[in-house]
Amino acid sequence: MIKKVLFSSRFEKEFGRLPREIQKMAHKKHEKFRADAFDPSLETHKLSGKFEGDWAYSVNRSYRVHFRFFDDYTVAYINIGTHEIYK
Repeated sequence: MIKKVLFSSRFEKEFGRLPREIQKMAHKKHEKFRADAFDPSLETHKLSGKFEGDWAYSVNRSYRVHFRFFDDYTVAYINIGTHEIYK
């Protein structure tokens, strides 16, 4: 169970730019993530390349939450968006 989630200013800015429907979906996925970060419906996966050590989970087929684990109970949300967030 994830007990603490930190939000980067970039994440907060990009979240505010998302369509309302995606924001609602992201809230639901966030609750699921906090209960079980590896719930199969989230498709949680490690990132590679310049983001090695970071992780992402799916909001839907197009949108991802990019995050980093600090420990077993704490994460930081770095960004949210389409695959463009990795560029």
